[in-house]
Amino acid sequence: MRIAITGGSGGVGRAVTRAAVEAGHTVLSLDRAEPKPEAIVAGVEYRVLDLADYDGLVAALHGWEALIHLAAIPNPRTFPDHVTHNNNVVTSYNALRGAIEVGIKRICQASSINAIGGAYSRQARYDYLPVDEQHPTYAEDPYSLSKWICEQQADSLTRRYEDVTIASLRFHWVVPDRELPVSMQAKIGRPVAMHLWGYTLFSSAAEACLRSITVDFSGHEVFYIVERETAMTIPTAELLTEFWPNIPIRGDVSGQRSLFDCSKAERLLGWRSR
Repeated sequence: MRIAITGGSGGVGRAVTRAAVEAGHTVLSLDRAEPKPEAIVAGVEYRVLDLADYDGLVAALHGWEALIHLAAIPNPRTFPDHVTHNNNVVTSYNALRGAIEVGIKRICQASSINAIGGAYSRQARYDYLPVDEQHPTYAEDPYSLSKWICEQQADSLTRRYEDVTIASLRFHWVVPDRELPVSMQAKIGRPVAMHLWGYTLFSSAAEACLRSITVDFSGHEVFYIVERETAMTIPTAELLTEFWPNIPIRGDVSGQRSLFDCSKAERLLGWRSR
């Protein structure tokens, strides 16, 4: 398959690019930043492009069969609120609508666990745990709001273009291995509890992206892509007793089980945590 990847020079983008090439796909990497020399993958076409340039994006996407949209400002702390929000919302719409304009039917976009609010909220709110895709949003910061809107854009576009499929993948803190998030347990406290001690491996994110554009489903679907265990050695039930004692429990929280329910990704994508 001929796959275009936006944000190809970023951490997740590099992982997806490598995985796609290893799987035999042809890849176009689009990013407003030049790839670092050591990150260049042989056979990949690299183009520098700002996704705010809609016409340029449409021109670049001609002839490609699938789009994996990963380009975004990744948190609300780096830029002013309006810059983070507007960048993520506009570039996501441009990517999705531009792909559809050139006839691309299979699209994946990076969303976030924060689409419902959480790590960047003043106080995270969870109606039940583990969280699944039916949980309502309480997003309040510009990054989380932008990710929620990106998902609503995908809903809108697949209603209008019924032959298009879009997967919005709710990644957590994406890291190369478990060592870094595990080291965070020394900082246990309310700020860490707000994001429910989860993480996603680069390899898991890459696999989910590729599965989402090759597995059959219809319309727009949202998926949690989070590892099956927390980054804590403390049992999940004990963490809940200390930090979230009054929240209804709707699933297995034995051992170090994650507080994100990824069963939908397992069922529809065949994806499983590593």
